[in-house]
Amino acid sequence: MPAESIQGGPVRLQAYLARCGVASRRASEQYILAGRVSVNGSIVTELGTKVVPGDTVLVDGTAVQPESAMRYVLLNKPAGYVCSLADEKGRPVAAELLKESYTERLYNVGRLDMFSTGLIIFTNDGEFAAKLSHPSAELEKEYIIDTSVAIPRNLPSDFEKGMRIDDTFYKCVKAEQMNARRMRIVLIEGKNREIRRVFEANQIGIKSLERVRIGNVTGEGLRVGQFRNLSEREVTGLLALCRNTVLENTI
Repeated sequence: MPAESIQGGPVRLQAYLARCGVASRRASEQYILAGRVSVNGSIVTELGTKVVPGDTVLVDGTAVQPESAMRYVLLNKPAGYVCSLADEKGRPVAAELLKESYTERLYNVGRLDMFSTGLIIFTNDGEFAAKLSHPSAELEKEYIIDTSVAIPRNLPSDFEKGMRIDDTFYKCVKAEQMNARRMRIVLIEGKNREIRRVFEANQIGIKSLERVRIGNVTGEGLRVGQFRNLSEREVTGLLALCRNTVLENTI
């Protein structure tokens, strides 16, 4: 379908795909580089490509256009589900839990690893996803960790000060030991498998890892596997917490 809903003239292809709810702008760049996007019948792999009103844009052979309704959904992810739109290993995908209730193509903002549970946001609003995911956003995510052995008393303070593991520096905003085998941790950066790697480096087995808060949003009353729409107040609050986010120019 022609890109007739573009406002304000030419826009970068990855920004247009984000507006269409294909994926976040960063993930859309990977779609382009992988040769999965065509404009007016020609495969495009250059990130600087721009589209204008009247262009026909396809992803994996399917026409896309800007979404008319923006969705913001909070899921309490069960363990055993991966956070991606598809999985080459055939594992259950978290987005599948939403398909019967939403016709829009929703994608996850950030990730939780397969064995972790808790809150994750899905949306078709590329700008919203980009703001929340940008490193400068410094959006807090809070986790509760239960372990199989007693947690060393020095671990919370060490994690708050920062520690280097295999050439990667890990540092949390806050770490609080709740009892001998439970800890509350707040992160803003969220490197890949950060909590698990810190605990593994200290020879502490994790029994469960649950994300219980994203910025101003909590999962109170939301059971594992359940989901709900974010309220307008929650969406506005999340964006306000990311008010210092600086995004690349999209035109």
